[in-house]
Amino acid sequence: MEEPLISGIAFTKNEAKLTLLNTPDVPGVASRILGPIADANIEVDMIVQNVAPAGDYTDFTFTVAKGDYKATKKLLEETVIPDLGGGELRGDDNIAKVSLVGVGMRSHAGVASKMFRVLADENVNIRMVSTSEIKISVVIDEKHMELAVNALHKAFGLDKADIESE
Repeated sequence: MEEPLISGIAFTKNEAKLTLLNTPDVPGVASRILGPIADANIEVDMIVQNVAPAGDYTDFTFTVAKGDYKATKKLLEETVIPDLGGGELRGDDNIAKVSLVGVGMRSHAGVASKMFRVLADENVNIRMVSTSEIKISVVIDEKHMELAVNALHKAFGLDKADIESE
């Protein structure tokens, strides 16, 4: 018997997002940002690094537990940003992470596309995306979490027993 492609939906409101804008786009910048955070025993979840238009600078975004948001923000402002020589910090502790979980997603085209279409149809904006062989996670505004979970539940035909909070 074949396993269902999507076996469940996981979600959490217990996260916050931080973005360092205009950080130098040089080797080692990720370590210089995340090293002090790790040294403070703060766990980082999702990470996205973009190349800014100028090409010499990048934007670096990551999530932490909501309870670590203020400490992480302070650490970035007092230690990391001065070490990097500047940059702008933006943060948001009103986010949620919603994930589709299932075996074999990598070998089935269209799962992410369907997820994104379902969220777009509900006017839910995606702020970050992370994928693996067994999970697709998106960061969205916290106020849209229940709507997103319900719409994805319906679109992928899941039973209520398959929805779980992380």
